[in-house]
Amino acid sequence: MTQAIRSNRTINAKIIKTTAMHVAVIAVMATAVVGCNRGIKPVVNDPVKLVQIAQPISVLQPVFSTDVGSKKASSKDPLDLQVGYANSQIVTASRGGDLIGFDNAGQRLWSVNVGDQITGGVALDALSQTAIVSTRGGQVMAFDSATGAKRWQTQLSGSVLTPALISNNRVVLSANDGFLHGLSLQNGQSVWQFATQVPAISVRGSAAPTLLDAKTALLATADGRLHAVTIDNGLPQWSRRVGVGAGSSEVERMSDVDGMPIVDKNQLFAISYSGQLLGIDLASRQVLFVNELASLKSLAVNNQQVIATSLDGKVVAYNRSNGEVLWESEELAYRHLTNPVMIGNYIAVGDFDGVVHLYDPASGKIVSRVQTKGALSSLQVQGSRLLTQSTSGQVAIWQLAR
Repeated sequence: MTQAIRSNRTINAKIIKTTAMHVAVIAVMATAVVGCNRGIKPVVNDPVKLVQIAQPISVLQPVFSTDVGSKKASSKDPLDLQVGYANSQIVTASRGGDLIGFDNAGQRLWSVNVGDQITGGVALDALSQTAIVSTRGGQVMAFDSATGAKRWQTQLSGSVLTPALISNNRVVLSANDGFLHGLSLQNGQSVWQFATQVPAISVRGSAAPTLLDAKTALLATADGRLHAVTIDNGLPQWSRRVGVGAGSSEVERMSDVDGMPIVDKNQLFAISYSGQLLGIDLASRQVLFVNELASLKSLAVNNQQVIATSLDGKVVAYNRSNGEVLWESEELAYRHLTNPVMIGNYIAVGDFDGVVHLYDPASGKIVSRVQTKGALSSLQVQGSRLLTQSTSGQVAIWQLAR
């Protein structure tokens, strides 16, 4: 369902000057940098104003929305809370600690407060009917997704800022102190830990763990590396550097990989804050291409393309085989873009005004829009449904229009 966009709001975006290779935007992406040098003077850019679509088409129709609130939210420490969605169940989390379960029709089934601010979003496992969340104090908690009953909780050495990966009876998490954890899904006990290097300065955020294959988890870290470890026992399989920082200061040399890597059709794609977009053929272990683009967001792929949103608000589509630029759009420059996702045959990208823009992958043109309330930091897709949760606590789910 297309909605008119009425937004004349101007929000300043701060950009940190870095090497000529890329523009590293810190305030633009609404992320906090730990230990940032105060002597660096930012450059200010205004977000591009939206242009009305000449002939908009209907791509998405709303099916569910709720407001979980933004109590205890802080613009200085933005959190990217995500919706748990699996097997017709919906579980939402608020920054204030409320966890709420819904059925597929949007009927509230249960509600609990975990007693602390939720930082890790919701990971929902349909097979075991388990919802996993993490808190600011480093607690990991498991709940019955059908009833809201708590099953267990475990204390970690650091807090977790992304949803867990649930696979092979393991709960895999990446904590902000550099430790990767594998917990038992049944009782939360620690099965393995894997230590990674922690740089002196990094972007406030991390990439969610994902599957490399049925037995292997892929985790990206703040030192610009990808780590493949076995899900059962955390044994390292290989490690590869993606981000390579360059510059005279520690801020300029930051190389975080905060966007979850994408594994699709035996190809791996990852992107770094320091400006490297990498494609790898997993069968041959050969690099397909390395392009120059800086981002803190996950990539999207379709049969022909890998799509990225840059720190300065570009949307770029590359040939997934050789990295050739197919098209580039600056229509949303400096609008604090989310990760791109594929929903049906369209590319969806959200922004700081709560607007979701839908691109035609062939032409790179925006063909439709829908809107929610509050700034968006990430998009999720489950089947034919698009899920969003804004920083103001508005949860919305859309279905592909028929």
